[in-house]
Amino acid sequence: MTDSLILEVADFEHDVLTGIYSEETGKPQPLRITVQARLAVAEHYAPDTPLDASKNYMDLKFAASDALPDGVHFKLIEAVAEHICETLFVQDQRVEAVTVKIVKLAISEAGEKIGITLHRERR
Repeated sequence: MTDSLILEVADFEHDVLTGIYSEETGKPQPLRITVQARLAVAEHYAPDTPLDASKNYMDLKFAASDALPDGVHFKLIEAVAEHICETLFVQDQRVEAVTVKIVKLAISEAGEKIGITLHRERR
């Protein structure tokens, strides 16, 4: 079995310009985003291991918020997820794979979770 390290920011909410219907365009929609990044794992993690032996969790949150371009309307939430993946791949060569789950909160009628999960491996 191969060792792996997966960092995660789960259920982060952020407003994003997205949607294809007239009632969705022109205004941000609340999305619930979970980002997982699989990293190359270090040989060992000791109590005094420095942060640069891993990755800052806040980089995942940044990719799902501030790294999304202002004023850009993503027709599909798949494109939002794609942008998050690409941001993390560009940030750090140790990122081997990224999984992004997005739930569109505005279209839920009875608490159901409607959305997508995109998984990308580094190419």
